[in-house]
Amino acid sequence: MSAANTVVKQPLVRMVKRVGVSGRTKVMVRVIAILLALVADAVFIFGVTGLNPVAVYGVMFQGTFMTPIRFSWAMRDLVTLLAIGIALAPAFQMRFWNIGAEGQVLVGALVTAIIMVFVGASIPTPLLFVLMAVCSIAAGAVWGFIPAFFKAKWGTNETLFTLMMNYVAIQIMAAVTNILRGKASSLGKLNMSSQVGWFPQLFGQRYNWNIIIVFVLMVLMFIYLRYTKHGYEIRVVGESENTARYAGINVKLVTIRTMVLSGAICGLTGLLLVCGRDQTIATTTAGGNGFTAIIVAWLAKFNTFYMFLISFLLIFLQKGAAEIASAYNLNDYASDIITGIILFFILGSEFFIQFRLVFRGAGAKEVK
Repeated sequence: MSAANTVVKQPLVRMVKRVGVSGRTKVMVRVIAILLALVADAVFIFGVTGLNPVAVYGVMFQGTFMTPIRFSWAMRDLVTLLAIGIALAPAFQMRFWNIGAEGQVLVGALVTAIIMVFVGASIPTPLLFVLMAVCSIAAGAVWGFIPAFFKAKWGTNETLFTLMMNYVAIQIMAAVTNILRGKASSLGKLNMSSQVGWFPQLFGQRYNWNIIIVFVLMVLMFIYLRYTKHGYEIRVVGESENTARYAGINVKLVTIRTMVLSGAICGLTGLLLVCGRDQTIATTTAGGNGFTAIIVAWLAKFNTFYMFLISFLLIFLQKGAAEIASAYNLNDYASDIITGIILFFILGSEFFIQFRLVFRGAGAKEVK
């Protein structure tokens, strides 16, 4: 039999990449994923704890929306996660996997705290805020520049490089906090008596400034990535470095410039945490948001407005899980499983947006 007439039997299931998926289809897939997750969670809740799943979901809702203060706390935590997601967006769109946001936030927070403590009382408050902003942004930018330079110059692995720099930043933070602590058992609030360097209250809360600043960043980053020349260059480099070079784009320059921007926004986030939220520093200042924000940036496909929605969902799950553990005296593992199931289905839904499954029909054959 000639090669032209060879009959090849198809596999039982094939994955076929979708082309031109509509926004409506994407929304439907994600909604179905969330509904299936709620069903799976209901089975787990009833089977393991014996509780009424509807009542448990009601408690999760109360954890975020029951009172205005709880909702404001959720917004406070949301903008921290959103700010880091915004910082990761340009790097990820360039396919530079910046896993070092945690460290970049820490160095920004550390520089802010040092200036607040040692310079705060000697200069006017407006100048103090400008100095803290410039230095925190510069610190984060430098922390982003280092792995970008090595990547552009010698082609190092940015994932491992940025990940390891997190641990460097943590150890630097630990050393400095120990020096600042002296003989005290804890660092406590910085400038507690004078409140120098703290954001002034806005509508009764200091962290409302964080909300405003991050929302402005969200709009600016959307415009930057979608409508500017730099944003176009980032997209081209992300799609193909060879194509970018053919089009006359300096790939090394774009790589370094984009990571400097990513690190700078992380450094600014460190300032927001110190001045507008915690008024202190620790090795846990970033709170793991540098890693959670990876999910936010990836699921949103680098659209900052979608990042807001995904950040809200993650914070809602986090607050709801804590409320479940408190209301029903469950351990953290049970509440985390409930959250994990929902995240698993949401992440899994991305597969069905990108691909579809094609099943072989009875006796179907493909003539090659």
